[in-house]
Amino acid sequence: MTQEYGLKTTLDVAYETAIELATSALKAEGFGVLTEIDVKATLKKKLDIDFRRYIILGACNPNLAHQALQTELELGLLLPCNVIVYENDEGQSVVSIVDPIM
Repeated sequence: MTQEYGLKTTLDVAYETAIELATSALKAEGFGVLTEIDVKATLKKKLDIDFRRYIILGACNPNLAHQALQTELELGLLLPCNVIVYENDEGQSVVSIVDPIM
């Protein structure tokens, strides 16, 4: 059983296309991608481990971040907002974000 940490959708598109779609959707909502962590490449380089295609996009909406930090400085622990895109065992692309209601 897999633990659910957020909101997830599975897409029948190529991994690279899913990254582009996620990035475009973020941009449409006022978010920019500050960081991209290629988990597969990092694990291969650091540990010589083969892993599925998996990227962590560190997204930020400056206005929302500013409002949040004015309310509670410790909310910076949750920034930037991470969006993950990975290829599942069936070759589909999965896009997930933390559920903001949790």
